Amino acid sequence: MATALCPGSFDPVTYGHLDIIERAARHFEGVIVAVIRNPQKSQSLFSLEERQEMLREETAHLDNVSIDFFKGLLVDFARDRGASAIVKGLRAVSDFDYELQMAQMNQRLSGVDTFFLSTSPQHSFLSSSLVREVARFGGDVSSMVPKSVLARLSERFADEGGTP
Repeated sequence: MATALCPGSFDPVTYGHLDIIERAARHFEGVIVAVIRNPQKSQSLFSLEERQEMLREETAHLDNVSIDFFKGLLVDFARDRGASAIVKGLRAVSDFDYELQMAQMNQRLSGVDTFFLSTSPQHSFLSSSLVREVARFGGDVSSMVPKSVLARLSERFADEGGTP
């Protein structure tokens, strides 16, 4: 069996992310959760180290999952780590349009294939940016993120009157 990468910004980690990671872990010998700072997104809410720590806490029960950081091209990171696959979760058709282009470029550059997993229906609306926005304005995100992540969100937004 092969090693796969699950890349993302994970800012913050949601149950949707964890669903994809856990499902990938059932199908691959090893899964590397590859945390990046997305240059297309403005400032991150959590540092790379905080995101790595959250992911380690929430994937500790998965023996074949490791957490790592990367910058640069994902395919270079894949080559350096011996990964032969990329796993991406798809929430909607709009995700597919973007992810298909990325998958084709990655395959062209390196031969690394991308596997798409449809997000479980209960998580199909989740995105880190929506969770951040709801939490920032005091909305209840307790069903969208693990308790440890909720605590971090509450702490981060306490001064703004956000998530209690």
